[in-house]
Amino acid sequence: MSSKKIIFYDGDCGFCNRSVNFIMKNDKTEEILFAAIQSKFTQDLFKEKVFGTPDLSTFYFLENDKLYSKSSGAKRLTKYFKFPQRILAIGWIVPRFIADWGYDFIAKRRQLLSKGYCVIPSEEEKKRFIT
Repeated sequence: MSSKKIIFYDGDCGFCNRSVNFIMKNDKTEEILFAAIQSKFTQDLFKEKVFGTPDLSTFYFLENDKLYSKSSGAKRLTKYFKFPQRILAIGWIVPRFIADWGYDFIAKRRQLLSKGYCVIPSEEEKKRFIT
């Protein structure tokens, strides 16, 4: 599990599902896996690794057995994007406290930003989801 790259997302959130779709389309490595925060896998992993209780309003990215959250996770993720989305890496210049404030602002409104959107992965993409 230590070499896996996993995105943990709120499986009931339309905005989060759109984000998963965006990441899948722009992941140049096609190695990033996805797990809903509500899944037994995620709950068991967080307990096993002593990450604490996962928060549904938080984006998590596991890379090299280290868990990143909020803007730190999103910034780390950009290095796996194709061009031109790779340009989003410019977010590294924004101080973490400002980036996390922006993250929290959007996270509080995520349910209003995109309702009722569900990712329907292709057969190939289904292999990237952990349940």
